[in-house]
Amino acid sequence: MTISTDPLHLAVSKSKGIKIDWSDGHKSDYSCELLRDECPCATCTGAHGTEPQRTDYSKPAPASNPFQMYKPKIRMNNIEEVGTYAVRIDWNDGHNAGIYSYEHLRRICPCAECLKLRQEGRL
Repeated sequence: MTISTDPLHLAVSKSKGIKIDWSDGHKSDYSCELLRDECPCATCTGAHGTEPQRTDYSKPAPASNPFQMYKPKIRMNNIEEVGTYAVRIDWNDGHNAGIYSYEHLRRICPCAECLKLRQEGRL
C-alpha cells in the first residue's frame, strides 16, 4: 500500500479545521483542536530537551469541575503555505511556531483506517 503525502486539495475553515484530499484518494478531516494538540514545533514536542508543552483542546472538559475556567475555542487566525511541503498556522492562543508538513498531517490523520495503520506500525 502506498500512502501519499501529496495533497490534491486543502479546504480550510479557520473555526473548524482543515480537510485534505490526498493524491492516493484518501480524505482527511482535522479539527482545529486536533491540529493544535498535535503541533510539531520544538516547544510542543520537547525537542529542545525540555518538557513537552502539549495542549489538550481535543479532550472534553472534566464533568467533575463545573467551575472550570473558561477557555475560548481554539481557532486559526491565519494559515500560510511553507514552500510546497507544509503549512504554518497562527493560532488564537498566541502560538504560531508549528510547521505542519504534509507528511506529519498524513501521519496524524484521525480516521479509523489511519488509526488502524498506526496501531499496526504501517503509518
